[in-house]
Amino acid sequence: MAVTIEELYRNYGILADAKDNLSQHKDAYQVILDGVKGGPKEKRLAAQFIPKFFSSFPELADAAINAQLDLCEDEDVSIRRQAIKELPRFATGENILRVADILTQLLQTDDTAEFNQVNTALVLIFKTDAKGTLGGLFSQILQGEDVVRERAIKFLSLKLKTLPEDVMTKEVEDYIFAEAKKVLEDVTGEEFVLLMRVVSGLRVLQTVSGRQQLVELVVEQAFLEQALNPADPDTVDRLMQCTRQALPLFSKNVHSTRFVTYFCEHVLPNLSNLTSPVAELDIQLEVLKLLAEMSPYCGDMEKLESNLNMMFTKLVEYMPLPPDETENGENAVSEEPKLQFSYVECLLFGFHQLGKKLPDFLLDKVDAEQLKDFKIRLQYFARGLQVYIRQLRVALQGKTGDLLKTDENKIKVVALKITNNINVLIKDLFHNPPSYKSTVTPKRPSGEEMSPGSAVKKQIPVLPRRDARQIYNPPSGKYSATIGTYEQRGGFRGGRGRGFGTRGNRSRGRIY
Repeated sequence: MAVTIEELYRNYGILADAKDNLSQHKDAYQVILDGVKGGPKEKRLAAQFIPKFFSSFPELADAAINAQLDLCEDEDVSIRRQAIKELPRFATGENILRVADILTQLLQTDDTAEFNQVNTALVLIFKTDAKGTLGGLFSQILQGEDVVRERAIKFLSLKLKTLPEDVMTKEVEDYIFAEAKKVLEDVTGEEFVLLMRVVSGLRVLQTVSGRQQLVELVVEQAFLEQALNPADPDTVDRLMQCTRQALPLFSKNVHSTRFVTYFCEHVLPNLSNLTSPVAELDIQLEVLKLLAEMSPYCGDMEKLESNLNMMFTKLVEYMPLPPDETENGENAVSEEPKLQFSYVECLLFGFHQLGKKLPDFLLDKVDAEQLKDFKIRLQYFARGLQVYIRQLRVALQGKTGDLLKTDENKIKVVALKITNNINVLIKDLFHNPPSYKSTVTPKRPSGEEMSPGSAVKKQIPVLPRRDARQIYNPPSGKYSATIGTYEQRGGFRGGRGRGFGTRGNRSRGRIY
């Protein structure tokens, strides 16, 4: 026979009045546990009464937790929410791991209010026992269903940074890093980005050695020991995402040498053959931007001369020769070559940074004819550059405040910054001998300067389609409006045992 409301209140009264003799009223507590088999009203009362006296009946702990769990799975969402709200009261001693595991599984709910209740409960028990809560979370991340795994990882990426230092102790952070490394052995692209956000925010990893450990994690995911297959968009996507995650970690003490070397030896030779993972993405420009951003943090390079030569070769490819003139001084061709300022800025900047390490490269390693050809190209590019700079200055003249915030004028402002950067770098290379002393900062389309950490702090808006990039075409050249950062996209095809595979051969698909 089902327990009635009256029986629940009567037995609650017995327990409430028992005070120090609670343990003698095991039968009364059992009646309350049986309330989960009643109707909606009985269940709601049971959801509140069971946790209140839970600690007084250790011999009924399993039965009590199971009863509350039954309520967490009830068809009535209001009963589920009440039961979930009370779950943290069971998170004591050895029960913490089990409660955390249950709450993590409950993250799969599609009810917004219930989902928020689960998040609140997890944060609450986190403050009670952080390591125990993490044990439940990582247990589900490593072994649970895909939707639970995905939401548990997102929970960590969003909530850990909000917890105070007395909760996020060194021991707790060390545990997070150790468990995250296990998860990173087999992740999708999106999971990799979220987990890197988690571990990058740990205070124990803010030292030079800590950041170096993070770089090692990314290197392992990037497969830098393997040759690049430019025809495979997933391979290209993996490299781009890994590089983007590594960028904020680089500094004068944590070097980008392995990434820069890989780009010079494997990516630049295949630049024109790269297959973009996203149709609208200018993959060649994105690669060049990444290389430019990394180059200031490159340390001693084993094959510096050959890598500089590869960068020089690519730079020459993007810097056209002036068109031949006819006898009357007119161009022999009807259309002048397009000057691709965005590409050239990236290559010039990278070449300038590596050139500092071998300042005699242009004089001693490039033959006279090549150097002459290069200077002709530089001179022609510089002339077109001056024309474009004048056009941009006229277009922006007198514009201030909100007028400069329109999409059109934002692009022009960044274009002016880019062209001025190129101008400074070209002047350096025209010195005799070439100089590498000038300092420029490559520019992003949002107006944000390239700096370690900026790639992680903000998501980049969806890139415009290719036809939208041709808005500003001065007679002498072209500016690409997509000078911005590569947009992070997750989910890769093809399992390879570790890295961005299909965890357990169950593909999560591409997340776009």
